[in-house]
Amino acid sequence: MSSRQPGTRFTASLVAGVTALSLTATGTADAADSPDPRAITRALELMTAGGAAGAQVGVTVGGRRFTARSGVARLGAPRGVPVNGRFRIASVTKTFTATVVLQLVGEGRLALDDAVSRYLPGLLPDGDRITVRMLLQHRSGLYNYSDDLTGDPAELQRHWAPRQLVAMATAHPLNFPPGTASKYSNTDYIVAGLLVEGLTSRSWATAVRDRIIRPLGLHGTTLPGDRTAIPGPHAHGYAQRAGTLVDVTAMNPSVGWAAGEIISTTADLDTFTAALFGGRLLAPAQLTDMTTLSPADAPYGLGLSTDVLSCGVRVWGHTGDVPGYHTLLASTRDGHIRLQLSLTTATRQTPQQGYRELVDDVFCRQENP
Repeated sequence: MSSRQPGTRFTASLVAGVTALSLTATGTADAADSPDPRAITRALELMTAGGAAGAQVGVTVGGRRFTARSGVARLGAPRGVPVNGRFRIASVTKTFTATVVLQLVGEGRLALDDAVSRYLPGLLPDGDRITVRMLLQHRSGLYNYSDDLTGDPAELQRHWAPRQLVAMATAHPLNFPPGTASKYSNTDYIVAGLLVEGLTSRSWATAVRDRIIRPLGLHGTTLPGDRTAIPGPHAHGYAQRAGTLVDVTAMNPSVGWAAGEIISTTADLDTFTAALFGGRLLAPAQLTDMTTLSPADAPYGLGLSTDVLSCGVRVWGHTGDVPGYHTLLASTRDGHIRLQLSLTTATRQTPQQGYRELVDDVFCRQENP
């Protein structure tokens, strides 16, 4: 989860670092239709200067999957980043939430242009002017509640109720009249999660598990609620606090809820992406809605951000930032080329160079072998 608008772009700056590179590849494919280990290695090495604790990368091209891991699981210890370790996916959670909402649209249980007040009366002062589509595309004008968080470590250890997060946002006026502009807001997806609960009469977490996680067999993906630990093998994340590097791996993810709670792995995110763009989770009409930009130059569809790379290829996906972790999920619209990246942060931000080149190497090489 992040409060920063640049987080919706794949070429955003981030914290990174690489040591002790380990590479594996599975599947069969022609060389021109395969990930290039050398290019990915070079891109990871360009991120070394940032001093991140570690990284995991997964790339799938056609039937061939390539993974790389780098760095250490914990600073000061020799153990490397675990193979397919778990991590906080932060705002990539929004793609899961949007998928469930669009499934409900496909079932005829709501419409994208319905007002939020129809399903959640009294929740938003302007709920009669804000539609479901506006929420999913960050065009509601709702203030981003994350902007009121101070960064105090206590904020990341306490329980936050979804309606409490919404109340933080609605204590502020709208950023703009609904539908007239676009501004990234975590509040939009907290409201979307409440919509899911109201329409299904189940918790948001139960809906995500029953509709996505269990059907796809995402065994490394969890919705922790108030549980502060990351289950299973994982790398530790770090943040600067008052000039001191602090381990921030343990946190209460209720502060992100439907906007940023989920823990997953690169393999699970690859399975989710393949199912999403392969039509296993959404009907064609809803997948088209998800990848339609309005206005045409907007950086966000419905639960998916988009970018056009240096070679002209349009990539869809999402980024996520939470203290200690950065995640990238990216894919071509046909799902043929898919990328997942998790970075555990450490000391400082790096230039965009390695990050940008990783994405370009993965997507542009395949288009121009």
